[in-house]
Amino acid sequence: MGLIWFLVVGIVAGWLAGTLVKGGGFGLIGDLVVGIVGAFLGGFLFNTFGVSMGGGLLGSILVATIGAVVLLFLIRLIKRV
Repeated sequence: MGLIWFLVVGIVAGWLAGTLVKGGGFGLIGDLVVGIVGAFLGGFLFNTFGVSMGGGLLGSILVATIGAVVLLFLIRLIKRV
């Protein structure tokens, strides 16, 4: 069951990040990948700065979304160059 929740969090976070950052999403698979990579990035950033969002589904989605937004910002920054 953990894998299913991980995928759900990745899809939701990728979709939210695509919505928050100007431009469209990357489709279901692209949003999933952005969300999963964003979850790892968000977890790394939050641990590095000593910030905790608490446990649970909502906290996981929030951390993953913030990480995915940072990832999309970096991707678009690199694409411009």
